[in-house]
Amino acid sequence: MKRRSMAMLAVAVASLVGSGAALAQAKGDVDFGKREYMSNCAVCHGASGKGDGFYEGLLKQKPTDLTILAKTNGGVFPAQRIYEVIDGRRMVPAHGTRDMPIWGADYYAQGAPFDTAGMYDPESYVRVRILALSDYLARMQVK
Repeated sequence: MKRRSMAMLAVAVASLVGSGAALAQAKGDVDFGKREYMSNCAVCHGASGKGDGFYEGLLKQKPTDLTILAKTNGGVFPAQRIYEVIDGRRMVPAHGTRDMPIWGADYYAQGAPFDTAGMYDPESYVRVRILALSDYLARMQVK
């Protein structure tokens, strides 16, 4: 039963993140997906997502242009694939070994200390952050 409750909580949080991102945009509040992107991805992929980040010249291959993910996938944003790449479950050939940070593990480590009473699910923390970042990537797609 606890697992089902946690799954329902994760779905609720995910839907709040999705609707919250749109609301935040409208009100000019904090955009959590953009904050995640600027904190963790922009250094390689660039502030605009075009693969022109500060570290571009230090990498073996040019970072992916994240603004054309949908375009190169038949016009559909590859949400599951992007989630898996961010989480670390999917290897990215351009990254070689797991040189790209495995954000899922990093987010988990950041969230685990909050579970002092055994009532918090660090996996939900991971999912919310990855979903917020994925949502931001979906919003930055070229039309």
